[in-house]
Amino acid sequence: MNQHPDYVLNKINGPKDLKKLSFEELSKLPDEMRQLVLEKDAAIGGHVGPNLGIMEVTTAFHYVFDAPKDKIVFDVSHQSYGHKMLTGRKNAFLDPDCYNDVTGYTNPDESEYDCFTVGHTSTSVSLATGLAQGRDLLSGKENIVAVIGDGSLSGGLAFEGFNNASVLDSNLIIVINDNQMSIDENKGGFYRTLKELRETHGQSSNNIFKAMGFEYRYLDEGNDLKSVIELFESVKDVDHPVVLHVNTLKGKGYEPAEKHKMEFHWHTPWNLATGESATVDAPKGYADVVLDVLEEELADNVPLMAINAAIPGVFGLKSFEAKHPANYLDVGIAEQHSLTVAAGMAKAGARPVVFQNSTFLQRAYDQLSHDVALNDLPVVMLVFGGTAQMNSNTHLGMFDIPFVSSVPNVKYLTPASEEELRGMLKFAIKQTEHPIAIRIPTGALKHAEEPDLSRFKYQIVKQGTDVAVLALGQFIDLAKQASEKMIELGIDPTIINPLSVTEFDSEMLDAIAEKYRVVITLEDGSLDGGFGQKIAAYFGAKNIKVIVRGAKKGFPDMIPTEKLHETYGLLPEQIAHSALQALKN
Repeated sequence: MNQHPDYVLNKINGPKDLKKLSFEELSKLPDEMRQLVLEKDAAIGGHVGPNLGIMEVTTAFHYVFDAPKDKIVFDVSHQSYGHKMLTGRKNAFLDPDCYNDVTGYTNPDESEYDCFTVGHTSTSVSLATGLAQGRDLLSGKENIVAVIGDGSLSGGLAFEGFNNASVLDSNLIIVINDNQMSIDENKGGFYRTLKELRETHGQSSNNIFKAMGFEYRYLDEGNDLKSVIELFESVKDVDHPVVLHVNTLKGKGYEPAEKHKMEFHWHTPWNLATGESATVDAPKGYADVVLDVLEEELADNVPLMAINAAIPGVFGLKSFEAKHPANYLDVGIAEQHSLTVAAGMAKAGARPVVFQNSTFLQRAYDQLSHDVALNDLPVVMLVFGGTAQMNSNTHLGMFDIPFVSSVPNVKYLTPASEEELRGMLKFAIKQTEHPIAIRIPTGALKHAEEPDLSRFKYQIVKQGTDVAVLALGQFIDLAKQASEKMIELGIDPTIINPLSVTEFDSEMLDAIAEKYRVVITLEDGSLDGGFGQKIAAYFGAKNIKVIVRGAKKGFPDMIPTEKLHETYGLLPEQIAHSALQALKN
């Protein structure tokens, strides 16, 4: 049901409808859209601050330009909620029953007004430059607009994009949505330059954009609709690259989001009236175990440095930073730099511990391979993974197992309990021979014996007689649930915790080949190049059936985890029946 039948937004079925409005009507749209973002995000969670601050820019773009002929590319695209409302998808914000009808990012499958599926930072300028060059090649005349902000300027690809965009001899408009924030605080010297430009209203001689060859214009009132419209009208159909530096307020219009910008960058459901979270505080988790170990190592005078790329809240690192500022480094949105600077620190004798989300680690694959692994430097990397992160095809944590395990010299460990994580992290920090990655479990803390890593061996969790189940990391719980279903079917399974993707216990694997006719592998990641395929290859010449279960190759989007697991054959009863069928055959 439409909760706001009186909104001007109800008249808008596409950008052409904006041009029919009086300015009085048009000026109501930003606040209406802000309210809808708040209502939706408070109910189901989502990006808050980035969307609240950019509504005037979004409204002005669709009022001045002629989309979809004229194209807009949002960096990350987590600030595209207003854009979706103005391009035929307003019901996904007006009607709570339709809240899940659209994704949280731009998506060409939803609308011709979305150029790309985008969910990672620093890509917009390069994408827009490519659109402009393609347009020129085809003798087109449309406007190409890139919108970049929320810390995305710190990513290396952003600099590559600006460097190439500056020498175009045709239309390209780059809007810097400067809300003075990344996900957390902005990091690095580049943002000092932006600050100086803001404080001088764009007049500072220290202007990197002019130095690169761009025409540069500054707008201090980026949340004043009339001013933004006038700015866009002044550059529409421009015949050269131009940078529009627009000062906006992240979280505008909602006091909690204005005051607590990091917390309201993306937020789980909360009480809209009070600003308080609707969820209870989580009990101690695996991220807390990591922080405990780091505290212990610092107490032993280990020269440790905790490194992350702009998402300290995910790992609980704000408290660590407050207590140990000299042992904490936030490199901003620069995953590549986080690994290469860690390589340098390790070479100097320090003990870097790099925190990475699986979905962002893939951005630094070359640095992991070339700078860390090729030099065989003792960098410790903690990876937070899982098949579905944020329920979006832009944020999948399923590819780290194949690509980390494919890199020489890197040991990839997979704890399934507090004790295993603690032991592995202490071992990784102490040793100085190789890079070690550790995949952090999720969910409630589980307990087991601390592993002896002096001589690597798989651990038997449950001894059985019929089927061997090798389950990576947190999927030990899934193996236990499947075991109960197997027992109901008359099958007595053995459950084995491999403790690692990369380290093989040949003695136990050979014993399995002699004793069992069926082996099942379980992993919370992509099967292609993953753990199961490695085990199947090991048993290739043996008379044994290997069933590999994990994520199928693809980019699943907006599929609940349980449904995704059902598709992958990862429900306990599915695993049990596959074992039964294999034994019968």
